[in-house]
Amino acid sequence: MLPSATVAVGGRVASILQVKDKWRAQVRRKGHPVYTRTFEAKAEAERWARQMEVDIDRGLHAQPVRSKGVTVADLIATYRKLRERARPISDSSTEHYTLRHLEHHLGTRDAQRLTPEDLRGYCAARQDDGAGAYTCNMDIGKLGTVLRYAALAAKVQLPDVVGQARPLLTHLGLIGGGGRRERRPTEDELQRLVEYLQQQHGALYADVVRFAVLTAMRRGEITRLRWADVDAAKKLVLVRDRKHPRRKVGNNEWIPLLGDAWAIVQRQAKGELIFPAHEQTLSKYFLWACRALSIPDLHFHDLRHEGTSRLFEAGYEVQQVALVTGHKSWNMLKRYTQLKPEDLHRPSGEK
Repeated sequence: MLPSATVAVGGRVASILQVKDKWRAQVRRKGHPVYTRTFEAKAEAERWARQMEVDIDRGLHAQPVRSKGVTVADLIATYRKLRERARPISDSSTEHYTLRHLEHHLGTRDAQRLTPEDLRGYCAARQDDGAGAYTCNMDIGKLGTVLRYAALAAKVQLPDVVGQARPLLTHLGLIGGGGRRERRPTEDELQRLVEYLQQQHGALYADVVRFAVLTAMRRGEITRLRWADVDAAKKLVLVRDRKHPRRKVGNNEWIPLLGDAWAIVQRQAKGELIFPAHEQTLSKYFLWACRALSIPDLHFHDLRHEGTSRLFEAGYEVQQVALVTGHKSWNMLKRYTQLKPEDLHRPSGEK
């Protein structure tokens, strides 16, 4: 448990918590976002909390307007209904509990008036409950997904509050990456990356990211693919000199282009290479996009982890996944697999 204290102000209580070598003050008031700030000294945190309570009482921090617009809880309910048509959210899944946390903390907020301060308060409250920066990052990513897709279904226009909040949340250490390399991008992060690359660097780089997730290929393998090595009849592509624990050359493998991977290949311009991009340029643009969007601790190679995990979640067996990824042993393959426990609840054979 974190050392904590309370500061009584006008019959109300603000919380003061020690976080490593600093002190976090948090003021909660019904109808307001959670006001949070971190200080070097406990006395400074207490003074700020007292002043914040006084300012709220004086009306200097006006209560957020509650309009008759759509709330965050409304959009979460809409998102759940959308998912029922294709991939229902199990009541025992991690995603279900993430949505419950979001609804509990932010559900009454008018989605059109949601602010970065609301999200800062959410993350601070989640961390006080024991959630780490990586968990908060996944929560915020899921919120972005909900706002993006449910707003379309509800026919409302929303500001990109998640994108606006990420720089602040990253700077404050409220969101971040995990420890061991188990980083998987959220749906919202992938969508934002693809859109940014499309706008800033063109369709080629956006399609490479999509293709990397669908095929679990390395960046060098993608940028070496040739039109001459495509088998249109079987929807296969030959990956030449694929990485091998013993052979440096000659390890050529035919890879099935599953799902939308085939369509992505077909819409590329005809030439020698399918994706005529230099792998270093690809990494540079990907890094720049992550920085611009304040997406923490995500590497291009993590898309290979994501693609591998998705294949298992789709119901493919080890030997089938290995045909796509090129791994020669389960010990190596499982390093690239971060399965979601909730997906085990799917009926056998469902993909």
